[in-house]
Amino acid sequence: MLRSIKQLYGNKLGASDGEIGHVKDFYFDDQNWAIRYLVADTGSWLPGRQVLLSPYSLGRLDQIEKVLRVNLTREQIEHSPSIDLHKPVSRQYEEDYFRYFGWPYYWQGDALWGLSGFPILELSPQPLPNPPAPVVGRQPPPADAHLRSAKSVTGYHLQATDGIIGHVADFMVDAGSWAIGQLVIKTGHRLSGPDILLATKNVTRISYDDSTVFVNLTKAAVEQSPASQPALAETASDSVR
Repeated sequence: MLRSIKQLYGNKLGASDGEIGHVKDFYFDDQNWAIRYLVADTGSWLPGRQVLLSPYSLGRLDQIEKVLRVNLTREQIEHSPSIDLHKPVSRQYEEDYFRYFGWPYYWQGDALWGLSGFPILELSPQPLPNPPAPVVGRQPPPADAHLRSAKSVTGYHLQATDGIIGHVADFMVDAGSWAIGQLVIKTGHRLSGPDILLATKNVTRISYDDSTVFVNLTKAAVEQSPASQPALAETASDSVR
């Protein structure tokens, strides 16, 4: 099932031993079109701090209570590597983060999540080997330019092969793999037209300098895409897996 991530914004986050804040944003990988991190606003629990949560840690979504379950303790989250959201996420940070939790690196392997198409741990996580000692004078690894904020990209223009046709309004994410399968596009004159669903396979590139998403379709072809329908709740205790 595909789920609107816009509808997840503001949902409470419940660790195994208490509430930890709410959903603020998501970071997605614009090469593989997958959500790599949920940005958690920890509010009064950890004042002034926001943390990243990998889909490896995410569990059920309680539709009635609007609580997304996190399969971690508050202590684990509190002591996880801190992140400066004013800077791009670096690969060094990601290595430290995944090593802290003992999760496999999603970038090592041919599948969406490294060796699997889903962020599911079949075996108990094992601490990863310590990294090699840094070389003196070695430059820090660059930020991963392919991790982007979903909120920041929302509102980007949609550029068809023959002109602008609308803007990005939402992302539809697979509830099991956290892969982004479709973009919700607001179309029409003065954006008064219907919302349509556009497959991410039709996206050729994203220009962050121009705030524009380019697709390999004409405006007429985009307009013929299926209309977006409001997401329906599966059950009172819906699984995002």
